[in-house]
Amino acid sequence: IFYLYSRCISSTPTVQDTTEGWFSKLLVRRIEPTKESHSRLLSDKEVIYELQTHNVRADSSQEYLQNYQKGIQLIQGHKLSYELVASWTVELGDLDQALHLWRYTCKKVLKEDPDFVALQKERGKLLRSRHLQYLLAFSYWPLIEGRKGPNIYEMRSYSLKPGTMIEWGNNWARAINYRRNNDEAFAAFFSQIGRLYNVHHVWCYKDLQARKETREAAWRSPGWDECVAYTVPLIREMHSRILQPTSFSPTQ
Repeated sequence: IFYLYSRCISSTPTVQDTTEGWFSKLLVRRIEPTKESHSRLLSDKEVIYELQTHNVRADSSQEYLQNYQKGIQLIQGHKLSYELVASWTVELGDLDQALHLWRYTCKKVLKEDPDFVALQKERGKLLRSRHLQYLLAFSYWPLIEGRKGPNIYEMRSYSLKPGTMIEWGNNWARAINYRRNNDEAFAAFFSQIGRLYNVHHVWCYKDLQARKETREAAWRSPGWDECVAYTVPLIREMHSRILQPTSFSPTQ
């Protein structure tokens, strides 16, 4: 017998506007940032995403991945409303690191299931550190869809100046139109809990050469350089990681 520990997190209720979208409102400044939450302006979905960042001991990567896969199978076996979207290891950037992206509307954790507790205890011995963030998806980004491999992914993470999230969304709602041709845009989020004013853009490419060619093509598009010029002053810090899907990742 096991007990479910339920922890439900909900975003601000979505209000349907049949006359105009949030982006048009931002352009004409009808909504003041002090009157509406950033979450409501920038995301139109009730779904919460969880980004787990695990820094793995250098000598324990295979054991760690086997442990994590068993945990996924246990969760799936209990049919919880907790879905793995993607699972990656870092190939370039912060090495010995694994990233796991989950989605849910109401998270249920097997807090006292003996098998789940044993896996977590074993996993703790394989890690150097870990970090957890709750995220919302930007409404102007394409819907997240699983990819068939082989692919590589790039996660570009930005730490923004406090108070600039609305301006960031305003610019990227235009900028994303320059990056749609090659189906490279996988996902984009902003943080709700954890490190705040964090943005993560995830791109999908066949390989590093495809990444190079796609990014160069964007710079040749009139207007892309202007969008970049407007967003750069909003950034305090940024970094990029090249990711490889794990064998059990739903998206390859």
